[in-house]
Amino acid sequence: MIRAIRPGRAEGTIRAPGSKSYTHRALAIAAIGSRTLRIRHALDSEDTRTTLEGVRRLGARVDRSADWTVRPRRHGLSRTTTLSCRQSGTSLRLLTGLASLEEVPVRFVGEGRLPVRPMEPLFGALEQLGARVHRPRSGRSLPFTIQGPIAPGAVRVSAEDSSQPVSSLLIALSAFDRPSTIRLVGPVVSAPYIDASVAFLRMLGHRVDVSPRQFTVLGRVRPAPPSIEIPADASSAAYLWAAAAITGGDVSVTGLDPRYPQADLRILEALALMGARVRRRGATVRVQGPLRRGVRFDLTDSPDLFPLLGVLAAHVPTGSSTLSGAPHLRHKESDRWAETIDLAQAFGARTRSAKGHLTIRPPRQTTPIHRSNATDHRLVMSAAVGALAAPGPSRIGDARSVAKSYPGFWDDLARLLPRAAGAP
Repeated sequence: MIRAIRPGRAEGTIRAPGSKSYTHRALAIAAIGSRTLRIRHALDSEDTRTTLEGVRRLGARVDRSADWTVRPRRHGLSRTTTLSCRQSGTSLRLLTGLASLEEVPVRFVGEGRLPVRPMEPLFGALEQLGARVHRPRSGRSLPFTIQGPIAPGAVRVSAEDSSQPVSSLLIALSAFDRPSTIRLVGPVVSAPYIDASVAFLRMLGHRVDVSPRQFTVLGRVRPAPPSIEIPADASSAAYLWAAAAITGGDVSVTGLDPRYPQADLRILEALALMGARVRRRGATVRVQGPLRRGVRFDLTDSPDLFPLLGVLAAHVPTGSSTLSGAPHLRHKESDRWAETIDLAQAFGARTRSAKGHLTIRPPRQTTPIHRSNATDHRLVMSAAVGALAAPGPSRIGDARSVAKSYPGFWDDLARLLPRAAGAP
């Protein structure tokens, strides 16, 4: 489905949808918890439904109504089970950790680029704890079978390609009464997502001690609350704030609980450096455009922002931008490094990629784009934001791909720009 986008000015106030990252984590933690948990403002997207179906197949009961309710599993699995993680990397890593608690084999399959997403760091860590992993002979990550149960203990894990193996271990090891220690080896990417896992475990009654490059999980030390509220998603809000900045508009996003770490809140730092006005009051953040200048920005902790910042860099009136710190982008739903270059060039920018740095020099005037073959949800949303500042209508597809992380994206964009976000 192709979406027509016309230029316009973004204005308004919106509560961003619930955080995808925290919805995944709430489902996984509740599935091995000690009591029923009600999850308010859960994000209902393709990825979170994948995790929901996964915890169901591992024995939890989930009621998906206005609020989601998770009743933890009572017994382990009695026979081999197959889990499809579709195209969700977070579902794959978190569910692998949960499956390692089972005495019977659990088989994992996936779609798209998921079978080539890195899994060896998590496989190796779970094997240190006693799991058996049967890898495919092809050298790909999927399909594979894992059989536990793991036991609490000390484990070393790399977070060089993804922080998700650490989150998976933190959640799986929280099922035990005895302490476990997780030691990080090598460089760490996307560290705020580990912080998010720690924050939610603590909110749900677990004790996690944090020291430099090490985590100690001590199990549950107090009863879990009967319900928990998912904060608004900074990853989704980033596109709304960017729409304000790129169009000289004025957008406020509510529901951003400051107690919860979110990696993509770094978009606010980038927007301020680019000349936009950013103001935060409690759980509301307001961004006013326009963009004024390029930026140098390291995305090691927030790689999902790379395509969006690439688009913004193509639209600044003065100065080039340099983005760095995200070589692992090549292993996402698409090769986001290459796709970001292609997208920036489509808007008329000149680019240079060398030694892990992408330099983007904006054109004197951007051009409308026509990208019917776009399928990566973050590339599609980034392209839509850029199209708002083009001198004429653009056409973007696959518009349905946003359902992976932000099903309401087109509706929210239409609220901010009623004449810009055209009908399919």
